[in-house]
Amino acid sequence: MEVTWNHYYGTVRKLSSFTGIWPFMSMRAKIFRLCFLTVTMLSLFVPQIAYQFTCKQNLQCIFESMTSYLLTSIAALKVYTFVVNIRKIREMTKHLYADWKLLESVQEYEIMKSYAENCRQFSLIYPIYCLACVCVFMSVSLIPQILDVIIPLNESRPILLPYPGYYFVDYKEYFVYIFWHSLVAFEIILAGIVAHDCMFMSYVEHICNIFAVLGYRFEYLFCNQDKIIENTKADLDSIYRKKIASFVRMQQEALKFAQVLESIFTIPFAIQLLVGTIGMSITLLQITQSSNFLKILRYALYVGGQLFHLFVLSFEGQKLMDHSYQTRDKIYSSTWYEAPMKSQKLLIMVMIRSLQPTCLSAGKVYIFSLESFSMVLQTSMSYFTVLASF
Repeated sequence: MEVTWNHYYGTVRKLSSFTGIWPFMSMRAKIFRLCFLTVTMLSLFVPQIAYQFTCKQNLQCIFESMTSYLLTSIAALKVYTFVVNIRKIREMTKHLYADWKLLESVQEYEIMKSYAENCRQFSLIYPIYCLACVCVFMSVSLIPQILDVIIPLNESRPILLPYPGYYFVDYKEYFVYIFWHSLVAFEIILAGIVAHDCMFMSYVEHICNIFAVLGYRFEYLFCNQDKIIENTKADLDSIYRKKIASFVRMQQEALKFAQVLESIFTIPFAIQLLVGTIGMSITLLQITQSSNFLKILRYALYVGGQLFHLFVLSFEGQKLMDHSYQTRDKIYSSTWYEAPMKSQKLLIMVMIRSLQPTCLSAGKVYIFSLESFSMVLQTSMSYFTVLASF
């Protein structure tokens, strides 16, 4: 069991351990890595704020600098969300391991493996995608220097900083040092964002997994009635009622898990959603206002990254809602009409509870779903048009 768990969740554990948010780390290692991550964030945040002060009353300059420190703020919020809620995170992580021991058949084991494999693939692909995007985003600033070597002009092309920041030195002379500091620092803080998202997805996939196993048990609950009658002298109705009662407890555990997840992330997600919407609106404005192709390219990469991040969260929220409805559908698809009358009445109660979807929200206002994702896009465009009118 330990080998299986490490196979599917080992990458998530390594990512979260690197950033200090893994709940079962030693206290010394956790403090050291969190301090290292915090210092890295501050090394970016200070130049970003300093650049803000150099803008004075230039709105275009202010908007340009906002996109960088908003990303740093989101990274800090994500990391310290886990730190503040360490006890709840520890209990939920224990469930990821303990629920493997409650499986009763090979089919249920295969269901569990399919959802765990989703977590494994996401934890492998998502970090590579994010880290590659940062490398591409930062490498855009090297293009003017490369063109000066390949296609030289009478004078050097203007230097493009990796991100809007003021380092209190001559950026032309120290460009190489600024570039490598920016690249390494942003990769480190992005590791905190990736670790947060991978662990969050692991929890959501686990809840969906519980609903899937529960639906499977309800769907095949009333099969092989003849074998049950032959192998036991107990009343068939009492057997079914005991099984349904155990299934209801399993459903309650899944709902409780979802409630804990909601209580941890609803406020941080509300802040992230607000910051992300503002960031996308400002970036879209910069795209329309800028005449520099390289800057437009970087803004487009930034908007694409924000949209992909929001889409992943919305997709997982939609998946959780669909799986919470699935219990009702599985019961209806079963041979419930062959069950005793008392058992049928219990099934009705379970189906009534399944009519209420299990969902994740941002501030109890925004429900993570694909429909809400399109609404955020419309809101961002609305803010963009308002800013553009000024």
